[in-house]
Amino acid sequence: MAATAKEQRTGEHIDALLDELGRSVGPSGRDLADELVRGIVEFYGSGLARIVELLGDRPDGADPLALLGGDELVGGLLILHDLHPDDTLTRVERALDEVRPYLGSHAGDVEIAGIGPEGDGGTDGRTLWLRLRGSCDGCPSSAQTVRWTIEEAVARRAPEIGCVEVEGVAEEKPQPKLLQIMSRPPDATDMTPDAAKGADLPSGGTAAGNAPAAWYPLPDPPAADGGTGVREVAGTALLLVRLPGNLYAYRDRCPVCGGGLDGAVVVDGERLRCAVCAAEYDIRGAGQGERGRLEPVPLLEENGSVRVALPGTLLAAGP
Repeated sequence: MAATAKEQRTGEHIDALLDELGRSVGPSGRDLADELVRGIVEFYGSGLARIVELLGDRPDGADPLALLGGDELVGGLLILHDLHPDDTLTRVERALDEVRPYLGSHAGDVEIAGIGPEGDGGTDGRTLWLRLRGSCDGCPSSAQTVRWTIEEAVARRAPEIGCVEVEGVAEEKPQPKLLQIMSRPPDATDMTPDAAKGADLPSGGTAAGNAPAAWYPLPDPPAADGGTGVREVAGTALLLVRLPGNLYAYRDRCPVCGGGLDGAVVVDGERLRCAVCAAEYDIRGAGQGERGRLEPVPLLEENGSVRVALPGTLLAAGP
């Protein structure tokens, strides 16, 4: 299909605008504009290449539009141009389905309370209101870990959502601050270069004390049910436990004996037993134990890839 006269005029108009920008702001401005255009063209070129790949590998009988809409890159382009086959509500529901196994260990379940129009509440994009059913009493990390997980999943499936309001999370009770003697004033937003490398910083996602949270790829998670293992992510040691239907991540530290959990075993299919002190924790129940609680880490698993969110407080604590 040949390009229409309108499409040809659009290309010529872009060239004319670039020339005019070069004359008004000088060569440096023109170079910057050219780089911007190249970036946009490369971005859309990646989308076209992905479309060709998806359609070339399309299984017999598969709906091509559903296949394209389900891809993160192509689906985002379709949303940008209001061409996605699924509406916002449908895509948000799919995002929540992805995180429900994780939410089940923290807050029971989640339901949509409403979706506001564009710009509602003074925010860019639409506002999503969610309501949690159930709670995780006594779990101070629930409020942020639940919120991070929901926001990350929704941002990938429905990027037009600019704000997520979650009702029903158990907010952390304020704790007295301890004064520490340091060589310089503490900065809760600090991240080491090694920790920040490879991180996907969520927009607006912060932990208690305004410490940043970042999503990292998780290498080589346990594949077999009942499998455990310790992996290091951004300098932080994490314990991973695979149970039927879900993968769980916790900080590699037993709150009872203070030791690592490498060598811990799954007993009765639901509890983790520390190899050092024999303390046991409910794996599906946010790591609750009789004498302490493991520190859960937000985790998303999709299409064979796994990512975890590390708050700044975890990064500062280290292994």
